[in-house]
Amino acid sequence: MAASLLLLLVSCIAFLSSSSEAYDYPPLVNGLSFDFYKSSCPSLKSIVRKHLKQAFKNDVGLAAGLLRLHFHDCFVQGCDGSILLDGSAGGPSEKDAPPNLTLRPAAFEAINDLQALITKACGQVVSCADIAALAARYSVHLSGGPKYKVPVGRRDGLSFATRDDVLSSLPGPTFNVTNLLDAFGKLDLDADDLVSLSGGHTIGIGHCTSFENRLFPSQDSTLDQTFADNLYLTCPVANTTNTTVLDVRSPDTFDNKYYVDLLNRQGLFTSDQDLYTDSRTQPTVERFAAKQSLFFKKFVFSITKMGQLSVLTGNQGEIRSNCSAINSGNKLLSSMADGEGGSNAF
Repeated sequence: MAASLLLLLVSCIAFLSSSSEAYDYPPLVNGLSFDFYKSSCPSLKSIVRKHLKQAFKNDVGLAAGLLRLHFHDCFVQGCDGSILLDGSAGGPSEKDAPPNLTLRPAAFEAINDLQALITKACGQVVSCADIAALAARYSVHLSGGPKYKVPVGRRDGLSFATRDDVLSSLPGPTFNVTNLLDAFGKLDLDADDLVSLSGGHTIGIGHCTSFENRLFPSQDSTLDQTFADNLYLTCPVANTTNTTVLDVRSPDTFDNKYYVDLLNRQGLFTSDQDLYTDSRTQPTVERFAAKQSLFFKKFVFSITKMGQLSVLTGNQGEIRSNCSAINSGNKLLSSMADGEGGSNAF
């Protein structure tokens, strides 16, 4: 009997330690809370989870697409849903800027589908920015990653960023650690945040154009030779449209194998592999490769921190009736110039 009680106690402790309550969170921005929609939309989380669980069964790559969408939203003028907006009067929008051209159309469609389901259940009370943050959370958790809480209460922005703002804000795949630390530092994100958030590359794909600098005109010396040989098979010449997985060990599972890749010189982008090459970030890479639970803990802290960048709350912004358009009566404040295609690291 005593042994059974002890086993039950150990099981309970293990369950609690794996729950979202076990993680540390940064201080919340005024206006955000973990239970913001407790009264106005109590079914919110179950709606998002149920829809995405089925969607991922049909398209496993959608999880990475939604996670990347949240990153691209937050890194450019804050987590305000501006990445979701279409252009005005036929002109280009933030999503048309070069680094955003490789965002998955299915991710935008998923956000719109979720908004329709949520509005049907609760009315027009949940912002598109919050839907994007919650979709990223379930993309991580349903792919095998940590189950964490998402502070909500964001409002949707009334403008999108300029092309130049997007280009100057989003880290590129050819960035080294110095470039990355500079880009993250502008957002008050530090070296630990950089290594933690880079772990999002444990799921998803990369385009040849994003890493061809490591193959042409000559091979990057930091590439594992077998890994490089396989990349040449995928990208035999420059400017191909082919893709490959970001994490060769477990491309569809959110785990710490991305860091194991880096230890074996199998990081896809310069911005990946340089995390292990640079002495400022190498120790953290090694710790995450050795202990997945530590990576999960740090990732939760960093993505929550990122998810609060320049958020709109209270009477700021709006709750869009259509995630891809400003509500009727509000004027779009920014427009963008045309640009050529491109890619980015995050």
